[in-house]
Amino acid sequence: MTDFFGRGTFRFLRDLAENNDREWFTANRDRYEAELRDPALRLILAVGERLDRVSPHLRADPRGNGGSLFRIFRDVRFSRDKRPYKTHVGVQFRHAAGKDAHAPGLYLHVEPKASFFGFGMWRPPAPALKAIRTRIVEDSDGWRAAIGGRRFVETFDLDGDTLTRAPRGFDPEHPLVDDLRRKDFVGRCSLTEKEVLAPGLDRRIVELGELARPMMAFLCDATGVPF
Repeated sequence: MTDFFGRGTFRFLRDLAENNDREWFTANRDRYEAELRDPALRLILAVGERLDRVSPHLRADPRGNGGSLFRIFRDVRFSRDKRPYKTHVGVQFRHAAGKDAHAPGLYLHVEPKASFFGFGMWRPPAPALKAIRTRIVEDSDGWRAAIGGRRFVETFDLDGDTLTRAPRGFDPEHPLVDDLRRKDFVGRCSLTEKEVLAPGLDRRIVELGELARPMMAFLCDATGVPF
């Protein structure tokens, strides 16, 4: 099995959190490339070789720019927080039909004491959000089956923001109203540092993606994209 991230990955991220400025990053760019960028690109390439086991419509793009690896640079234009760099590694395996992170996909987040695997749709646009909610009403049993399997429940938590009340046009007394109130349709499971550093991280990501298939398939079907 191939090792991807090493202990140097977490050391770099901790150091970056304490020295989040351009001068420090420029002086440590070789560390960034060796400990974060290059291992992440190797991981993306390895996951891509097995991603069909989850769905033939998910993509692993190992390009250094514009691919599955999110940029380390923060967009600070509209943020009060002007720190220039993210203190985590983000990798997205997007759906081929999506042009951005709003499409159903898989996600890996590597951060000291906060790593996780995620999947689904984060902040879907209004038409997709309505389509998902409508499908939950029309196929309530299908939704329960998608998120109710024993291994799914043991592995994942549903996450994201919710409305305080039922969305307009939906029955506030519906038995699945808590799901109808969701603004994000995402699942996640935490990963320990040991799990991130273990050999075979690529296989673990694909295994988790396979467990996520029922909910991913429901979301894709609801929004009219193949899975």
